[in-house]
Amino acid sequence: MPPSQQDLKDAISGSFNALMRSSPLLKEAAKSRNVKVLRSLLGPAFRGIVLQQGKRDDSTLMDTGHGVHFDWSYERSFPEMQKLYEAAKKNQWNATTDVDWSIDVDPYNTEKPILPDALIPMTALPIWRHLSEDEKAEQRHGMVGWILSQFLHGEQGALFAAAQTTECVPWMDGKLFGSTQVVDEGRHVEVLHAYLDDKLEKRYDINDNLYVIIDAIMTESAWDLKFLGMQILVEGLALGAFGAIRYNTHEPLLKHILRYIITDEARHVHYGVLSLAKYMAELSEKEMRYREEWAFEVSLLMRNRFLAHEFYDEYYGHRMSRQDWDAIIGKSQLMEFFRRVMFKRIIPNLKKIGLLSDRIKPRYASIGLLQYESGKSAMELTALDLLEDN
Repeated sequence: MPPSQQDLKDAISGSFNALMRSSPLLKEAAKSRNVKVLRSLLGPAFRGIVLQQGKRDDSTLMDTGHGVHFDWSYERSFPEMQKLYEAAKKNQWNATTDVDWSIDVDPYNTEKPILPDALIPMTALPIWRHLSEDEKAEQRHGMVGWILSQFLHGEQGALFAAAQTTECVPWMDGKLFGSTQVVDEGRHVEVLHAYLDDKLEKRYDINDNLYVIIDAIMTESAWDLKFLGMQILVEGLALGAFGAIRYNTHEPLLKHILRYIITDEARHVHYGVLSLAKYMAELSEKEMRYREEWAFEVSLLMRNRFLAHEFYDEYYGHRMSRQDWDAIIGKSQLMEFFRRVMFKRIIPNLKKIGLLSDRIKPRYASIGLLQYESGKSAMELTALDLLEDN
């Protein structure tokens, strides 16, 4: 029997309420009257949060509408990009032969845990002290699996976005470097998948907020917004988070893998800053304003990315409300730490490419992120800086 008009109204109302509960973008974009940005993110939010496309099936088909830029002159006129391309060729590595997969990983080891308890957010829950040691070990294992699973999903998004932007970028030197990033991202997917499935034997679905971000980037038609979303925001987030995990982990195989990945990611973010600083210098004030607003809304999504609802559903959904979980986890040491190291990288890069004007600064200040504006951009940092600085 076909649905009644009331059924359809209830379904629409339920979908809207789900978006309001699950995502900050509607509330914040509506508050700022950011209608154009809101419209661009509504489709991804509906597909990710309401339809659960990242969790419903084993694969997802996304439509893209970008143009492909062929360069028949093959002109090599971007010397800074040429240097980055040479560095990328020199620093390739093989995930099969350069990583020591013989290292044994024990995710239940309490003497040398993969992450210390200070960075395990459940320790902030009142119920934690009443759990048995076996339950605590199982949940530590699950949380590490959840965190690394989200990085795996993000790297798959980066793989496809890198392929798209290589098609779109208007400089031949950018296309050549982009080809190395595609290889890098494929390697990151390979190595994180192997670590999760073979060593941890634990993998989670993609987080809803991350799905929205990836969907928005993949389906965006403007190449520079794909670049902004992936190279500056998602890759900047990953670079900070990978550095934080490497700094704090006691597990030698993960530490070794992340050293390789961080070196790659440093080039990718540098590539994004170099390209967008050049391109955005030629945009109109109206075009720049839209990109500022878009970057801010995606930053909000990333700021709320680490609430670990997939982990909550497995271990705490029967014990507490999601609202109570969000309130406690959102203020945990892990979340505060991750936000600091992630946006410590992202905010200076937004400033470098011209997307941190006096008009938008109060918005970042209102969510506690403007404090990082005086930091170094990707063009001023080396991979060694990123490995040593947390």
